[in-house]
Amino acid sequence: MVILIGGSSHVGKTLLAQKLLEKLKIPYLSLDHLKMMFIRGKLTDLTVEDDYEMRYFLWPYAAELIKTAIENNQSMIVEGCYIPSEWRESFGESYLKDIKCFFITMSEDYLKKNIDKVKNYGSVIERRLEDEVDLERLINCSNEFKKEALEYDIPVIEISDRYDIDEIMDKALTIIGPGENLE
Repeated sequence: MVILIGGSSHVGKTLLAQKLLEKLKIPYLSLDHLKMMFIRGKLTDLTVEDDYEMRYFLWPYAAELIKTAIENNQSMIVEGCYIPSEWRESFGESYLKDIKCFFITMSEDYLKKNIDKVKNYGSVIERRLEDEVDLERLINCSNEFKKEALEYDIPVIEISDRYDIDEIMDKALTIIGPGENLE
């Protein structure tokens, strides 16, 4: 099974992927790492600032990686804001049965009340070298991911009251459901 964790920036996708790795013993790939491989290797003219364009540049490569994992009966978690809402279009039915996807977002109210916490926890799993956290950008990004998730029938875990990784993990495991390659 392949688990896709998409959604807006700074919502804890990487933290959740790490927790799922520890519980399910499934490796994860951060699409941020793939992005940096292309940028540092000068395999694209895109920069770290080109988030929207990077999403559609990276996705075909990530999709082929996912197909390879499924063909080899291997489980993996892929996380990042570069998973497009129309991700299903990259796969035939034989692949889709082995993929679970959900997005994580934060409500506007939560972000406004907790922006300092969001900033402080930005490097809880991976060290961010430069991390400009813009409240309006985060609100717009979360709202856009929620809107697209509704349009494309993607489950959303929205953080609206408090950030509790155990609650988020429980919700994620409910969405993922039982799988023969899990645990």
